[in-house]
Amino acid sequence: MIASNAAARGSVPCFGGVPVHDRLTGAAAALERAVMVRLVEQLPVYGRLPSEQLGGDIAKQVTRGIRSFADMLRTGEPPDQAEQAAIRESSARRADEGVPLEAVVGAYHLGAEECAAQVFPEAEPGDFGDVLLVQRHLLAYLRLVSCAVAAGYVQERQTALGDEQVALQALLSRLLEGGSPQAAADRAGIRLPPCYLVLSISVGPHPDELVPGVDHAVAARRKLRRLRNELQRQTGGVALSVLSGRGGLVLVPHESPAAVIGPGERDRLSRLVVELGRMCGAEVLAAATAAPPEGVAESARLAGEIREVAEAAGRGPGLCLLDDVLLEYQLSRPSPARDGLAALLDPLKTRPELLATLRTFLACGLDRRRAAALLQVHPNTVDYRLRKATDLTGLDAARGADLVTLHAALAAHDATRHDEPRVGPHTRSERPADAGTRTAGGF
Repeated sequence: MIASNAAARGSVPCFGGVPVHDRLTGAAAALERAVMVRLVEQLPVYGRLPSEQLGGDIAKQVTRGIRSFADMLRTGEPPDQAEQAAIRESSARRADEGVPLEAVVGAYHLGAEECAAQVFPEAEPGDFGDVLLVQRHLLAYLRLVSCAVAAGYVQERQTALGDEQVALQALLSRLLEGGSPQAAADRAGIRLPPCYLVLSISVGPHPDELVPGVDHAVAARRKLRRLRNELQRQTGGVALSVLSGRGGLVLVPHESPAAVIGPGERDRLSRLVVELGRMCGAEVLAAATAAPPEGVAESARLAGEIREVAEAAGRGPGLCLLDDVLLEYQLSRPSPARDGLAALLDPLKTRPELLATLRTFLACGLDRRRAAALLQVHPNTVDYRLRKATDLTGLDAARGADLVTLHAALAAHDATRHDEPRVGPHTRSERPADAGTRTAGGF
């Protein structure tokens, strides 16, 4: 059996009778050059660093790592707290410089490979135990270094991200306050785009949020995280947002200076809203406007009003522009005419099933069978309810003039009570008793 020379010498490994740590320290200068060459060749991000930095801080850290490992071989002890702190600080500097974490960890592994290539060829047949000991020390050193590198890197990134988020939120607040946001943009390091697409978003519940026994707060956070991730993936530039599990506001940078949303941009936004809903697993309704940075405050107010009107009108998930709800929006503005129109439906206040049937019938383009399917009733029931609504209001959806009045009356009715909770295209009080738990769309 081959005896361990290291055990006989108090665990100081030797190859060919020479302590391995002496071989490393003696070749430190040559090892540093070899490691630097491999860094540039195999980790291109290092090759893009300024030569002063590469030959200064980086080279010093390489030499320090070689000597630190040599000390571990000499003493049998891992790097002390001071050495680990130096590794964390160096990793934090790389994080601040934008060097990827995998490249920082990879640099230490390349250094370890060069150290091994330097000393292992010197091992003799009787040095088997020493070889095993060096390998154990090498693995222990890499494990410790990797943890220190990750800790320093992550801490720096968390600090930087915290600072970035504060600056971005300050920019968002300035945009929503009105006036010039340029100073806030400069502090955040953001180039203001010619235009922002302003999205006021309403997000419905994820199915998990409706299941008894499930932590609904966790389900909502998971939904929100998926929505934010998809928003970041789908939008170019830096999108600013304030979101909760129920929705919020998103500003998407847009390179066109136009303050209107054209057909092409509408199609793109429509696909975005569909993808947001698909990825977060919930229905998403978004109202969109466009404005230059100085006009975001007013544009955000308008987008919020459009979304409220669209929700009050029972619109389902998807994109909504002002052009889609012109009548409803105009009737949502307080006036005697609006109140008069809403009052036309007062006779149906005690008959919510009649109002729900009338609303669904109009939304289905006067198709009684389609309306019946959505309401889950027989077509004859739809006919009966429509006749009863006509008897009570004096307005018949089959008459052209009355049809226009009924559409306007419903819009005015919704505008006067849009703050009430809604299910589908009906307010809760309007929901037909025989419709079960099924809705006709929307939230």
